[in-house]
Amino acid sequence: MRTETPIAVKLADYTPYPFDIEHVDLAFDLDPDATRVTATLKLSRKSKGSAPLVLDGEALKLLSIAIDGRALTPSDYTLTDHDLTLADVPDTFELRTQVEIAPSKNTALSGLYMSGGRFCSQCESVGFRRITYYPDRPDVMSRFFVTVTADKAACPIMLSNGTPGEVTDAGNGRHKATWDDPHKKPSYLFALCAGDYDVYRDSFTTMSGKQIDLAIHVDKGDADRAAWAMDSLKRSMAWDEETYGREYDLGVFNIVAVRDFNFGAMENKGLNVFNSAYVLADEDSATDADFEAIESIVAHEYFHNWTGNRITCRDWFQLCLKEGLTVFRDQNFSADMRSRPVQRIKDVIRLRARQFAEDAGPLAHPVRPANYGAIDNLYTATVYEKGAELIGMLRRMIGPEAYRQGMDLYFDRHDGQAVTIEEFYACFADVTGKDFGPFLRWYAQAGTPQVTVEESWDEAAGELTIKLAQATPPTPGQPTKKPVPIPLELALLDGKGGTDAWMTVLDTAETTITRKTDGGRPLLSVNRDFSAPIRVGRDLTRDQRLALVVAETDPFNQWEGVQTLVTEEILKLSEGSQAQPDSDLVAAVAEAIGNASGDPAFAALLTRLPEVGELFLERKPADPVALHSGRKRLQAALAATLAPTIATTLAAPSPTPYRPSAEQAGVRALRGAFINLLGASDDADAPKTLLSLYRHATNMTERLAAMRALTMKGQSAERDEALADFEQNWKHNPIVMDKWFAVQAGQGTAATVAELASHPDFDLKNPNRVRAVVGVFSTANLAAFHAPDGSGYRAVEDIILKADAANPALAARLLAAFEQWRMLEPRAGAAAEATLQRLQDAKLSPNSADIVGRALG
Repeated sequence: MRTETPIAVKLADYTPYPFDIEHVDLAFDLDPDATRVTATLKLSRKSKGSAPLVLDGEALKLLSIAIDGRALTPSDYTLTDHDLTLADVPDTFELRTQVEIAPSKNTALSGLYMSGGRFCSQCESVGFRRITYYPDRPDVMSRFFVTVTADKAACPIMLSNGTPGEVTDAGNGRHKATWDDPHKKPSYLFALCAGDYDVYRDSFTTMSGKQIDLAIHVDKGDADRAAWAMDSLKRSMAWDEETYGREYDLGVFNIVAVRDFNFGAMENKGLNVFNSAYVLADEDSATDADFEAIESIVAHEYFHNWTGNRITCRDWFQLCLKEGLTVFRDQNFSADMRSRPVQRIKDVIRLRARQFAEDAGPLAHPVRPANYGAIDNLYTATVYEKGAELIGMLRRMIGPEAYRQGMDLYFDRHDGQAVTIEEFYACFADVTGKDFGPFLRWYAQAGTPQVTVEESWDEAAGELTIKLAQATPPTPGQPTKKPVPIPLELALLDGKGGTDAWMTVLDTAETTITRKTDGGRPLLSVNRDFSAPIRVGRDLTRDQRLALVVAETDPFNQWEGVQTLVTEEILKLSEGSQAQPDSDLVAAVAEAIGNASGDPAFAALLTRLPEVGELFLERKPADPVALHSGRKRLQAALAATLAPTIATTLAAPSPTPYRPSAEQAGVRALRGAFINLLGASDDADAPKTLLSLYRHATNMTERLAAMRALTMKGQSAERDEALADFEQNWKHNPIVMDKWFAVQAGQGTAATVAELASHPDFDLKNPNRVRAVVGVFSTANLAAFHAPDGSGYRAVEDIILKADAANPALAARLLAAFEQWRMLEPRAGAAAEATLQRLQDAKLSPNSADIVGRALG
């Protein structure tokens, strides 16, 4: 039977909470099966009235409740599975409740749960209601004082938010710790961790001379593997001081790494909780991508201290206010730590692969939605990545100095508050005198704007006339769209290295620009540095596009030009199995790669061909199998053309000793790109070459690349040897074994998924392991997932249903892989629809029912 449809929450219905909670005193008596939580709240009514006190609560056993010391009876309150209501309360009073919870049985990983025998909490977005009765909403901000009592042997370390107090003996082999957070915060930022850890310690001196004690808590024996995360944290703290003038505001900063976690990490005030995959790394077990991700995510969570913690969201509709802004901050940190052009390209790849697809499907929603069914389902690429692009456009339009002034005003004006998007932009309006009302349409409208560009050249006048027009396709619930302000970086290129660059803001449906130039008709470069998250349409011949690639002075647009050319070629190749790649195009791409050899990280990006999912937007209906075939043929042709270069490059040793530096990572990125091309090549000796590369790899980046390339070749003795060797050597390291599962899921078939799901180390309760199989298969192996016979859908359907029963948030995220089903060719589309209908008829959680219902429309 179908579960109850989630009740829509609407932005228009927002009303302030009628009570202030001045102080929260929480006392935890920890036990895996029966933890007791005593909450003492000091409340006062905000204004005159008789509104009842309504507290959220789920999976709680109420043991006692009292107001101002007077015990209440069941007749004094109303208790449901979701809330506790007291109809008649004083204007000012103290409420004390005691509840019992069972962390060991909490498989949803929301609230207080167990991971690896240790206590851990995750409260964003609505997990605090699984800890105690409380108004679990971001606009209720309070000071928290926490007492934790636990078994000394099982929990020698007890952590919460704020400043630690004295640890004292509690008798019977137990001890007690206190934590006092001086900063008001909403309940979603509460954190508690307790257990036995190894600790990597360091310190940081702020720009005002304060010493901050830093600590990263990890599994026993893993302390040394936290060194890179600590280094990333210290660099993040220094960067935020230098770039935004923001100094850390407590005396301690703790990170705890846990294996069982639904997200990448969580920015709880002073106590960040991380998925261990984004903390632990060393030269033997981690890839360059791992080091890069750790650097970025550590920075992201630290930057939340000001953009999310000190200033938070009034309601969850404003989620982009903290996430989009903080993603923008961490992207710029990464760009400063590494290569800015390469970072920009990687950010756009991520945006297009995830967010453009989201915008084009049934799950499309605005950056700030007007309603939602389940808030956990709105932690999306639209909120994060597109939200970051909007901040980037703001900065481009007003300039870096005004942007910094606006941010300073935002911090000064709203410190300690829960605010809205309008209040954020009001700061920039006050600084610049500009009206940002039209720009806020970006937050209200879903969909990716499409900008068409037409050119006409007047030889006699030496003038180029450029006509720009914008249109945004309909999305669910929004059939018509208004124009949005689009900052476009443009340039005229003379083909000799000369550049006439400027920025224009397209804020109407269309506009015309006339530009004078000397020396003949120039080439027009559009949306340089990807200045706006749009799709650009231009009617250019292949020769014109090739000329643009050669003449480009903007690294992003040079890469983009190559991507456009190879996209057109893959689409052509997908139309017939007999079609052969254009040799001139392949030679031109190979030449561009060779010319970029001085910047190996950029050269590696030039070898990248658009993924199948990105091509969905270019060919409707989309045939994933045909697109995959066309893509692989072009890869093989490029591999053949580059064969001498590949052989020479891979014959040279990889940089040693290993360092996770940008320079070394760039060299390994190009080597890895060439290894990937070998995996797609038609070279009969490739499996032997790849196995040799696997055996002699001196780092995980190349070892994994060789194993992945071998799986691309299909069944072979070499593939089997590499997979068996990898499993034998790394079977005791779950983070590395996630890669082993992911490599096979990313290249295999539905049968591969079934085989991996039956592996003894496949753990349905661990999100990382489930994502490594189902998540990778359904998002990175689209030809197999969208197999016309429906086998790919059947392979994941049962796993998703089982995951939904234990962890709804995880299942809902996996179900988002169906967002592109309406774009598919008829046979695969029918199979996808049938799968969604079966899922809709199952007893799904509200989270998953929301995704399936929206997908089916």
